[in-house]
Amino acid sequence: MMGSGTTIVEALLEDRRAIGIDIDPLALSLGRVKTIAATPHNFLDAGNKVLTKATRLLLERKRVEESLCQFFDARTKSFVDYWFIPETQRELMALVLAIQDVTDKTIRRFLELTLSSIIVTKSGGVSRARDLAHSRPHLDKSKVPKNALSHFSSRLQKNLSSLHELKNDNTVPTILAGDARLMPLADKVIDLIVTSPPYANAIDYMRAHKFSLVWLGKSVSDLAKLRSEYIGSEHIGQSQDTELPDRPSRILRELQQRDQRKSAVLRKYFVEMKMILSEMFRVLCNDSAAIVVVGTSTMRGMDVQTHDCLADIAAELGFDVVGVSKRTLDRNKRMMPARFGKKTDSLIEQRMHEEYVIGLLKPPISEG
Repeated sequence: MMGSGTTIVEALLEDRRAIGIDIDPLALSLGRVKTIAATPHNFLDAGNKVLTKATRLLLERKRVEESLCQFFDARTKSFVDYWFIPETQRELMALVLAIQDVTDKTIRRFLELTLSSIIVTKSGGVSRARDLAHSRPHLDKSKVPKNALSHFSSRLQKNLSSLHELKNDNTVPTILAGDARLMPLADKVIDLIVTSPPYANAIDYMRAHKFSLVWLGKSVSDLAKLRSEYIGSEHIGQSQDTELPDRPSRILRELQQRDQRKSAVLRKYFVEMKMILSEMFRVLCNDSAAIVVVGTSTMRGMDVQTHDCLADIAAELGFDVVGVSKRTLDRNKRMMPARFGKKTDSLIEQRMHEEYVIGLLKPPISEG
């Protein structure tokens, strides 16, 4: 659960060997780009060439129009037609074609991420969605999307300035597409884990990420299938019979009295987090720590005490729970959610003003 790769960057800056694992395609792209040893002028030169080529493709039109007919399957094209006006589609396709012609894989990834950042953004952006990075998409028919090429040029400069100056002799990080419930790692090889899993009743990241991923060649159908596999998703699937400690079991029973489906969603989350915590215990060396940052959730008016439940699950698996600390979030800096007008009493607003840091230690001598 690497997220955008910030922990990986910090590990590299401390001359640690860093391994990041995530299931989300956009998170993987972010992690890979943020951890490159950048040579900014090469990236700038390539970006300017992409803009020149995209401008020429727009003037010629033929290749762009043909590609718009061939690039998407029917369901994905319907999604694109709903959320992007025709002119924006042409501009984005011109950029996609120009980026595809970049031969250097590292630079191409950086430019793809720059393209993504003009679509999934806090405000403005090139789709007809309102404030896509903050909320579930809402179609805004009055919105005038920015010119994609101009926006790409601005984001190119900003993204270049934010690249970390990692030394070329830094240990190259390992960024893996994988599932935290079954990590592709041997037993007792990790000295420290720092992660922030999705919340129970989680924010649906794929709902926003797919706006850019469809322009990187992903289909809406494939993304929907992947979305159902995310931790915290409301796709329940088969019932889970895994035993849980007293506290999460009690909360599940109480929630079931209010909403049977929500209780099933929460049970799935706790069971999946038990699998993840078990994997964390397996790959950690003895006498090594795991730091888990998580927020609580309110479901049908109940605080489901995610942090305490996860601490109880971890303890049952053999971890020593060193402590659970509350951290207040700055509402002006967090990514989610947005507040429109004076509506500040939504459930998501109520649960997003604080998070909890769980400190876990795998004991010095372990039978696991």
